[in-house]
Amino acid sequence: MIERYLIHYFLAVMDHGNFSRAAQQCRVSQPTLSVGIAKLEGLVGHVLFHRTNRRVELTSAGAAFATHARRIEAEFARAAQAMAGDAPTKLVRIGLLSTLPGRWVEAATRAACAVEGERIEIVEGRMRDLTPRLERGRIDVVIGVLDESADAADSLFSEGYALAMAADHPLAGHAALEPEAVAGAEMIVRRNCEALAQVSRFFTRRGVRPFFAARTADDERAVGYVKAGLGITVMPRCFAQPGMAMPALAGFNQRRRVGLIADPAARKRIEYSASLQRFAEAIRAKAAEMSAAEPA
Repeated sequence: MIERYLIHYFLAVMDHGNFSRAAQQCRVSQPTLSVGIAKLEGLVGHVLFHRTNRRVELTSAGAAFATHARRIEAEFARAAQAMAGDAPTKLVRIGLLSTLPGRWVEAATRAACAVEGERIEIVEGRMRDLTPRLERGRIDVVIGVLDESADAADSLFSEGYALAMAADHPLAGHAALEPEAVAGAEMIVRRNCEALAQVSRFFTRRGVRPFFAARTADDERAVGYVKAGLGITVMPRCFAQPGMAMPALAGFNQRRRVGLIADPAARKRIEYSASLQRFAEAIRAKAAEMSAAEPA
């Protein structure tokens, strides 16, 4: 049986990337914490951390265990709150990347709102808007685009981009299209796209300067324009849906990794939030459905 203090040790090492700081957080000596991690690894039958002189990082088994560890600790916290009876309602302020499909956000919000004793506040925006809010303590966590240095345990999903077009578009039957193939097509500009600059440079370098039929900061509106046949656009694959085809754009290999970015001061408080965990798990589940539906 895995005891709760071992979960605490594991999460502390994962968050700090360092045994000494993790021991300080847990208020135990470093040898005691090291013994606890070794005991946990024995119980799960896997090495959970790569240990180097500079930093401690999760192994693939550790990254898989991290999801369960956070869920277990969140359930412990919920049980303690339920027993307390008069505990105050916890508020978790979530900054939400605006370029996520509405149906994904609906499912995640429904899951989070089902948690009793917690409430969430959602602030939507682009990364350049949300990051300053996080730094100023105006929100607790961002569900947004991770940089390359982000911990794998914080990642929810990774995806590429494709050409979104109406299902009956003349080019819709192709698995992939060269940029020159769409040179004469009308295009929709997604103003909030994180990869907008890269997309623009990609087409410009290949001499493709299309006519822009619409410009919008609303991705649901962009999808409507695409499905109506107004034009085509470059979108993350998460927007794939009936009535729309998404062939690959040959040579454009940009990807984005979406996950949790937490304010260090708030991380310990929010990591045990059941509503945040359910919100994140719903996003991850939708991404898994998307991956399963994609052709090999």
